[in-house]
Amino acid sequence: MERHVERVLNRVALISVSIATLILLYLLLQTPETCIPRNAPRKPHFRFPKSSCDFYSRDYLPLHKKNTRLWSSKFWITRVSSYTHFFTQLYQMGVLKNHSKVLCVSAGAGHEVMALTKLGVEDVTGVELIESLPFVSRADPHNLPFFDKAFDVAFTAHLEDALYPLQYAREMERTVRKGGVLVVVVEERSEEEVKEIVRLFRMSSLLHSSCLTFIGNRITRILLKNKASA
Repeated sequence: MERHVERVLNRVALISVSIATLILLYLLLQTPETCIPRNAPRKPHFRFPKSSCDFYSRDYLPLHKKNTRLWSSKFWITRVSSYTHFFTQLYQMGVLKNHSKVLCVSAGAGHEVMALTKLGVEDVTGVELIESLPFVSRADPHNLPFFDKAFDVAFTAHLEDALYPLQYAREMERTVRKGGVLVVVVEERSEEEVKEIVRLFRMSSLLHSSCLTFIGNRITRILLKNKASA
């Protein structure tokens, strides 16, 4: 009796293993729906982004080719055009000059750096946590790797995103010479909210604030003059 039971159990185990093996083979041979078929039409939406299942080799693009593709995109051109208009107004106000040394803090991919360069500013430095060459170098906005009073103008459109806004403001002030200008762009703010932002800049005084339309959004532009003597 015991041998009979043992034989039955062995057969059940063998059948189970066989079924499991067949199921596994079936799954391995199937192409998941999230994968891109090798014979898929060669259209942009099939080429990017690529599925994690696509293990075929990808063409390597040198940096200059990647940048050429990026800089020719409609999104890039539109943003650079908006920054160009924005900085042209600062030229007209006398804040910017061709010989100005300008620091762009949290410069992202470098739209503002390109705009300033095209306008004729000779010395523009962009920094961000992730570099985006050739316009933006890697640096922590809360601990800028520059000497005191190294720049004439500092610009940022990302103070509101700072992890430590007070330290962020201190570093901007530290790197701008006495009499230099700090340009801060934030979402549209009331007069009282602007005063709160200005208080972050303890060594600067408010020159001017105004509400503008920038890249399709309402923003407040804040200009401060650095009064620090050290």
